[in-house]
Amino acid sequence: MREMEFTIEDTEALKPGMEVNVTEGILPTSYYYTIEHALGMSANFKQTERLKTRRGKVKELKETPQFHIAVLEFDE
Repeated sequence: MREMEFTIEDTEALKPGMEVNVTEGILPTSYYYTIEHALGMSANFKQTERLKTRRGKVKELKETPQFHIAVLEFDE
């Protein structure tokens, strides 16, 4: 299992246990992932760190002083 954190704004849209799809975005030297329908965005990842699957499960929701974080678990 692989876990990734996504910065989110709407904490009501995601609940632990939900399955969500992510899309891959390409930058000149890295990749990033967006929870479908623009619910959240990941950090940038190198070529060797790309996701092999595009479906994940919300493991937990966290709150920091600056952001809300959704932790997604991917089956890889």
